[in-house]
Amino acid sequence: MKVAISGASGKTGFRVSEEALSAGYDIRLLLREESEIPQNLKSAEKAIISLSNDNTLDQALENCQVLIIATGARPSIDLTGPLRIDALGVKKQIESCKRVGVKRVILVSSLCSGQLFHPLNLFGLILIWKRIGEQSLESSGLDWTVIRPGGLNEREDLTNEKIVYSGADRQKDAYIPRRLVAKCCVEAIKTQNSIGQIIEITSNQNQNLISMKEAIEGFKIKND
Repeated sequence: MKVAISGASGKTGFRVSEEALSAGYDIRLLLREESEIPQNLKSAEKAIISLSNDNTLDQALENCQVLIIATGARPSIDLTGPLRIDALGVKKQIESCKRVGVKRVILVSSLCSGQLFHPLNLFGLILIWKRIGEQSLESSGLDWTVIRPGGLNEREDLTNEKIVYSGADRQKDAYIPRRLVAKCCVEAIKTQNSIGQIIEITSNQNQNLISMKEAIEGFKIKND
């Protein structure tokens, strides 16, 4: 199975790439022309893309079965970034998947996606545009999963750190290491019941160890 990762040079994206490679997947890194990646990913297959160029996206996704979207606007004085990347850029990638036949898409979004009154929205209404990106995926007809992580940190020591899973709009302000987000994205590939789910994730040391599959089964029981 070939897994494409967009945003593969980003702080979350390169970790997703590492985790997918470690799990035995054949990976293709979707990168911008000027992107830099860690040395251990230099030998991975790469494709240069532009989110505004449909041809580069289509070519990059050829012969892939899964796309993990780890692109995301960063806080910046350019307040158009969230619109261009988190809404229109996600939509462009989804449309490309449909054209070339990629059926499985996993999107890294954000906790509080869609909330209007949130400090992050000072950066170009980022949470509003993220929700619009999610909705594009939800209505695509593809086999989709949305991963909504909490506040991201760079910690690599995951000793005793366990994931807190929930359904949509249940968690608000906890944190999670990017490495655990990456592991969740890869776990979603093989977790059949993650299809059609928005999964919120944070972490702490007091949480019981649970698989994504078990967590989602718990969501469904609560919803019933």
